[in-house]
Amino acid sequence: MEEAPTKPPQSLGDKISAYKTMASEVYSSKPISHWILLILSSGAMLVAFPASSLLSRLYYSNGGKSKWLISWVAVAGWPIPALILVPSYFILGVYPTPLNFQLTLSYALLGFLSAADNLMYAYAYAYLPASTASLLASTALVFSTLFGYLIVKNKINASIINAIVIITAAMAIIALDSESDRYGNITDTQYAIGFILDILGSALHGLIFALSELVFVKYLGRISFHVVLEQQVMVSLFGFLFTTIGCLVNKDFQTMGSEALSFQGGKSSYILVLVWGIITFQLGILGATAILFLASTVFAGVLNSIRVPLTSIAAVILLHDPMSGFKILSLVVTFWGFACYIYGNRSVTKETKETT
Repeated sequence: MEEAPTKPPQSLGDKISAYKTMASEVYSSKPISHWILLILSSGAMLVAFPASSLLSRLYYSNGGKSKWLISWVAVAGWPIPALILVPSYFILGVYPTPLNFQLTLSYALLGFLSAADNLMYAYAYAYLPASTASLLASTALVFSTLFGYLIVKNKINASIINAIVIITAAMAIIALDSESDRYGNITDTQYAIGFILDILGSALHGLIFALSELVFVKYLGRISFHVVLEQQVMVSLFGFLFTTIGCLVNKDFQTMGSEALSFQGGKSSYILVLVWGIITFQLGILGATAILFLASTVFAGVLNSIRVPLTSIAAVILLHDPMSGFKILSLVVTFWGFACYIYGNRSVTKETKETT
């Protein structure tokens, strides 16, 4: 019995040509408006999220104390997408999505989870350097993969599992180096709380990504971009209500005046940090929600992880964060994990196309 002839190995030129063909097919499969929105949304995530992280750390390093207030700032900008949403109904010629009990409950649940997530991250940025907090937040990719697999039925393979193990190892490296990047006024207990809540917040972030995509799949559909704005407005509004209650119970609004007076740089700097925090948080959330609509939880998780080195480098340059050898090693290992993840996701996408 004759053996089937083996295919000759592809040359580099052939591989480049195949990638060009694949890219051309992907590009032509969507209208130009889709790619414009995807680029703008990706840019919003990669710029606004690092900026909001640095502003959160700046608030604490300059004398801010409240965790609930930063959680409130993260969702207080909900009128911003609302101002864009209202004219979009007329421009796109669409009607508001009817609110039923299930959709309202989904928005309320996502709003509550977002409020809890923001509170956990507030503790992380209060007790950890911004570069360390952002590196730990890269575990959101791990959790978004797991929850995407369990909830939205996204596929995973050996390369993606390998990426999860590598990124987890990178977080262990940071844990071993906890002494070198701790601020002098932070106790062992506070550092441990910030470390643990950062990882728990990342887990919750991954869950929110998966549930948000599920809302698009089950209730909103992917017919028009206005549903992205609707989801952001409603989720941020519910998150705003939950965090406002927290600030009132904790009496954080009452102490804002005295906190502003003792803030390094004065009252004007205090106001600017909070206002720009409100704007950047909303732009980042808008970008992330749009990515879930235009692409998937997987792509949102990848972009959310790409912002890690951006935030870390910016924190070292702008906030003079300590950057030890262990942290550099962790950053390199995290990059390796991202590369494995992207390769694994590409393989999954290719297998899905071949079976359809």
